[in-house]
This record gives sequence, C-alpha cells and structure tokens, in this order.
Amino acid sequence: MRARTLLLVALFASFAASGAAQPAGIPPIHRDPGIPVSMFGISIAAGELLIYPFFEYYRDADAEYAPIEFGTGPDLDYRGRYRASEGLLFLGYGLSDRLAVEFEAAVISARLEKSPDDTSAMPAVIEESGLGDVEGQLRWLWNRRAPGKSQLFSYFETVFPLQKDRRLIGTQYWEFKFGTGIVRDFPWGAMTLRAAVEYDGEEKKAVPGEYAVEFLRRLNRTLRLYAGIEGSEDEVEGIAELQIALAPSIALKLNSAFGLTSKATDWAPEIGVLFRFR
Repeated sequence: MRARTLLLVALFASFAASGAAQPAGIPPIHRDPGIPVSMFGISIAAGELLIYPFFEYYRDADAEYAPIEFGTGPDLDYRGRYRASEGLLFLGYGLSDRLAVEFEAAVISARLEKSPDDTSAMPAVIEESGLGDVEGQLRWLWNRRAPGKSQLFSYFETVFPLQKDRRLIGTQYWEFKFGTGIVRDFPWGAMTLRAAVEYDGEEKKAVPGEYAVEFLRRLNRTLRLYAGIEGSEDEVEGIAELQIALAPSIALKLNSAFGLTSKATDWAPEIGVLFRFR
C-alpha cells in the first residue's frame, strides 16, 4: 500500500512538472472545456445540465463473499457466482466555472450463487432487487484551462445508507470520499491521474480509496475513445469506452470494464445516452 501511494505521488508530481515540456499554443481538442465529472471523459460547463440514463450489467465467476455478511456461517471468504443488472440515472449541473454538483441513483437486481466449498447454512442462491447506490458529489476545479498547463480538480462524495437490511445491493453504512486529480492535454490525447481517500462507515476509519489513470482521444468530430485503469485496494479493472456524438448535445456511450485482478468484477458492460442542456 505504501509503495502504491508513493508511486501515485510520483506520477502526480511528474505529470504536473511536464507543463514546461509541452509547446505552448497546442489546442486542447480532445476533451470538452469545463470541470471533469465522475463520468469517464466528460466535463461540465457553468450553467450546463447533464442527464445521463444508462444500463450496466455485471458478471463475475469468482465474487468474494463471507457467509457472516448474510447473517449465517463463519467469517471466512469464499468465491461465488455473481450476476446483476442495473439501471442508473446521473445528473450533473455546473454552478460556476469552478464548482459543479452531481447526483446518481440506481435500481438493481442481483443474484449470488454460493461456492461449492461453502458448507455453511447460507442459502445456495441469494437474490435481491430494489434501490441500489444513491450518491452525491461536489466537484471543484482549482485553475482555469490554459494551453500547456495542467488542471487540478478535487471532489467530495457521499453515499447514503438507504439499504440497511440488504447485503447484496445498495449501501448499508455512510460512505464519504475525498479525491484529487490532475488532467492535461497533449497533442495525442488528454491524460488524467486521480486518487482518493474514503471513510468506511462499517469499519469507522479512513482507508485508501479509488485510483485511476485515464486517457481520452478525439478520433474525429463524431468519435472519442476512452481507456483507463481504475482500482480500489486489490480490485483493479481495465475500462474501454467509445463515445459517439449523435447530435451537438447528445452522445452515445458504449463502455466495458474487465477485471485485471481476481477480486475485481470479471466483466461489466455499460450503455447509455448523454444529454447536455445549456
């Protein structure tokens, strides 16, 4: 954990220091102006409203669980078969050229088949459906965009504990997250580095949160390509996304995540349509 933290700090420092290496005057054409939001490769401008309804599917052949989490059996880790379908709605609004707010809510249907090695009294199959994660964010941009300069942004996230009696879906305890990222335009694409610390309401302590390295490239006036590696502790996934402009204010997003470590979800495709209102 310490080595990974030092590596992230070094990446942030070298990324910021690279400002002098890029020739001035290169147009930042790959990403939109504004505040980076939590949706991959998307920024929001002052007075702009983003509405993004999307669908996500999860498939994991070795999802980690412990029977005690479901009220029965020992506190031992097993690997079961997990499937879920989720419909989500993302809303974002630019309050100014520095500050934006986000809100996201989900409904989900999930199924977990316990491991053949699990001899506890836990049911062979557990299924839950209903309200998924509900969260809000504040996004802050520390400096305005300028050719040859990096932009620093921070965000604060709250996840609400609205499913205290469920174990497979939703959130059972308060979760808080504070993160910071740096984004920079290059002739060949835009790069983002970010990392966060979060408060675990169940453990009642702060723990290392998500971290990511992201790449965005505009292929032409219609297509943009996103690629990233995102993780949290020992759950790391690779992500690829194609953004297709259907109209000046409408974009189709086709996304797929693949687990790079055994504890990450094996496969999680996503499809949605982003609407911008100014």
